[in-house]
Amino acid sequence: QVQLVESGGGLVQAGGSLRLSCAASGRTFSGYHMGWFRQAPGKERELITLISWSGGRTDYADSVKGRFTISRDNAKNTVYLQMNSLKPEDTAIYYCAASSGSWSSRLAQDFGSWGQGTQVTVSS
Repeated sequence: QVQLVESGGGLVQAGGSLRLSCAASGRTFSGYHMGWFRQAPGKERELITLISWSGGRTDYADSVKGRFTISRDNAKNTVYLQMNSLKPEDTAIYYCAASSGSWSSRLAQDFGSWGQGTQVTVSS
């Protein structure tokens, strides 16, 4: 497994931006597809974006498409989530996760490694 540590969360006003980072250690980072999930109070954990092991493919949930951008730097063993035009409904704990499965694997149980999460709060 790969160990993951998120950073960059915080409090921001609606319309603002944040950049989350997820640093990986352990197994070869470039062998994993990486995803960002989020979980709001009382809601299920949802996958909001995914990037392939090479960085060549990305996918986004409709709720964040056009506002969030996922990227990765395999040389630095880090994946990023740039979040722009933030809305109060983006408030959640954000988790990065690693999958050694196929690109079509999108369920939480398909991801074998998780970070501890970082809180993002967007005020109106």
